[in-house]
Amino acid sequence: MSRFSASSAALLEREQRRFIAEHPETLRRDKALRQHWLNGVPMHWMTDWQLPAPLILREATGSTLTDVDGRTYSDFCLGDTGAMFGHSPPAVANALKHQATHGLTCMLPTDHTARAGELLAERFDLPYWQITQTATDANRAVLRWARALTGRKQILVFDGCYHGSLEDTLVRLDRGKAVTRPGQIGQVADFASHARVVEFNDLAALEVALADGQVACLLAEPVMTNAGMVLPHEDFWAEARKLCTRYRTLLAIDETHTLSSGPRGHAHRLGLDPDFLIAGKAIAGGMPTAVYGFTAELARQMEHLLETKPSGHSGMGTTLAANALATAALVACLQDVMTDDAYAHMLALSTTLADGLRKRIDEGALPWHVTSVGARSELVFTPTPARTARESLAAASPTLERLLHLYLLNRGVLVTPFHNMMLVSPATAADQVQALLDRFDEFLHELS
Repeated sequence: MSRFSASSAALLEREQRRFIAEHPETLRRDKALRQHWLNGVPMHWMTDWQLPAPLILREATGSTLTDVDGRTYSDFCLGDTGAMFGHSPPAVANALKHQATHGLTCMLPTDHTARAGELLAERFDLPYWQITQTATDANRAVLRWARALTGRKQILVFDGCYHGSLEDTLVRLDRGKAVTRPGQIGQVADFASHARVVEFNDLAALEVALADGQVACLLAEPVMTNAGMVLPHEDFWAEARKLCTRYRTLLAIDETHTLSSGPRGHAHRLGLDPDFLIAGKAIAGGMPTAVYGFTAELARQMEHLLETKPSGHSGMGTTLAANALATAALVACLQDVMTDDAYAHMLALSTTLADGLRKRIDEGALPWHVTSVGARSELVFTPTPARTARESLAAASPTLERLLHLYLLNRGVLVTPFHNMMLVSPATAADQVQALLDRFDEFLHELS
């Protein structure tokens, strides 16, 4: 990226000054927020845009954000997938409004619960389900069940994976060994001792890791999304499924980010039949909700285990999980928001966006490429796609990425603060996509 290093630094300084000049109310409120919130935000990831002050919202509707300075933005971040189907989808908002006056949480099923189960089973081809508040919780439950049912302690993940803040998966591959990922705060337990890590797309390494019959579960996204986007090689998942079956390792697929692929997720597009399937963030239209589904055979084993274990805490679940408000939102989203028509709109516009970015990259003879997974696209600063997370992370250009994000934000377009992920929702309009492409044109012109 030395080709752009000098111009990047100068442009970044200029864009920071522009942000400060155009956000006086944001800066004023930032000072007030810092009196009671760590770094001025209630959740530390909110500073990941690395702005002079975190953007403070007044309203989010559809695919548009409005900040406290009255500036509006076309939103291609969409809460880093949590609002994949737009901010406050009307069907979900109406369901929440109705349920809010009929009980928020009761630790009991509601009259929506049966319908939620029917919709999940119909959509994802797994007959049994449980609801949690987050995908982290769902993944935690899946790994506990897998260990309990198989009697094995080891779990397997791919290097560079992301499954929320689940400690078991916060590991990486270092010189052939699983180690705890650096940067964790207050970590005491050695989760790496019960985890195995291999590179994505490496079938030989996967078989070696499974061959001794000690791995309870392989937990993976069908496409890696936390280190850029790394696509599976052809037949990788078909062969990985065979290996899991051969060595009696349960396969859990985390679709939290890859629901962008289509109405039934990315595993369905690949013809992949997992033992567990996890989905969170957007599955209830942005209401904190996640689900995990499993086969009938696993359900039978799970019921038997529950019947034979001592009563009391299982180490899974929270009091607020599957609350009435979340269940109502889940039904509304599955039934009325995640429709075939909605996905047709998302996928068509996302193709327009990705093709537009590729066209500009080709015209500028830039050593970059675009990777797409359904309605999710990502600009990558290498000429060819990465085969592993390690390759993808090595291609990152933090200064250039930071500049691109700030440049677009200052011109009314918001993209995800890490990598260069751009997500299209059912509420996204064609003119918003064109505006992003036009601003990208301006960015390239100034950068060169």
